[in-house]
Amino acid sequence: MKAIFIAFDQAYYERIIEMLAQHSCRGFTAWEQVLGRGSVSGDPHYGTHAWPSMASSLLTIVDDSRVESVLADLHSMDLKTPKLGLRAFVWNIEQSI
Repeated sequence: MKAIFIAFDQAYYERIIEMLAQHSCRGFTAWEQVLGRGSVSGDPHYGTHAWPSMASSLLTIVDDSRVESVLADLHSMDLKTPKLGLRAFVWNIEQSI
């Protein structure tokens, strides 16, 4: 099992939920409003007058076999609209109950 943490502009939310469903990734935990700034490029997401956009994040635990296809779809989304901001990170899951 792998954990995929996705940080993204709020505009992506529904597309990411739909994409996860298409990959049979049913379970997730989402944080609707998070603040952040990418380490490479893109605009900050601070929810302020100067930087009004907000980010969201999502954590899903998936079978190892689904990771590459999920990441490929996320990367495709990011390439289409790189200024919005979307990053994904994968961790091993050691145990679950």
